[in-house]
Amino acid sequence: MAAIDALKDYERFDFTDPAARWTRSVWRRGSGPAVIVIHEMPGLHPLVIRFADRVAAAGMTVFCPSLFGDPGRPASLGYMLGTAAKAICVRREFDVWARDRSSPIVDWLRALAAFAHAECGGRGVGAVGMCFTGNFALAMMTEPSVVAPVLTQPSLPLGRAGAAAIGLSPGEMACAKSRLADEDLSIMALRFFGDPVVPDARFDSLKREFGERLEAIELDPKDARSGTGLTPHSVLTIHLDDADPEGPTKRAEERVIAFFKARTSA
Repeated sequence: MAAIDALKDYERFDFTDPAARWTRSVWRRGSGPAVIVIHEMPGLHPLVIRFADRVAAAGMTVFCPSLFGDPGRPASLGYMLGTAAKAICVRREFDVWARDRSSPIVDWLRALAAFAHAECGGRGVGAVGMCFTGNFALAMMTEPSVVAPVLTQPSLPLGRAGAAAIGLSPGEMACAKSRLADEDLSIMALRFFGDPVVPDARFDSLKREFGERLEAIELDPKDARSGTGLTPHSVLTIHLDDADPEGPTKRAEERVIAFFKARTSA
């Protein structure tokens, strides 16, 4: 699929945060309350866009920011490795090793959430972070409009030393816990068992910190789409098995979309 085809039904605009630190392109589609789909490595690839299409078809407005990579370009191993190296080694928007804070780009995402809520209304904004951006959705809860965070295969912080870390600052964690209780909110987290970049210890931390406010979906790797040449990892995109409409990955996708719909609607 050519990049232009993947995003042909989307409206593109550039968004700058109020502090004017960063400007990023955002692709928008649909109507209804807003959901921010934060792509995984290597970028805003066609299978991320497919998920966004399905959120829009369910009656929501999707906002797809491009944080790295080439928007619409299909994922490949070489493309993933190249983009990851740049994000880890060069770009100051991301702090991939920090155990006690989120990445600086989360400030920009919070501003985008506030903008999207003002534009689209509803009870609030949903956000899904994937892989490299997985914990971003939870850190965004310091923005009051964010009411439905989803972490799918959250991979940061990197490194064995941070295996149990969630990658939030103490203030972000306290805010998330307070809002979950005070506003009767919940969060979702998804992964495949045995995923080497989403350690058991990280999911144990999520369960311990958020208790009944966390809905954890953990899938057997045998249920991942086969033939990708990659270890089962990307729950809602590369390893979602569209050929099995009743299968666990499809049910997980449907549950995430239903969660967004229920939480963001007025």
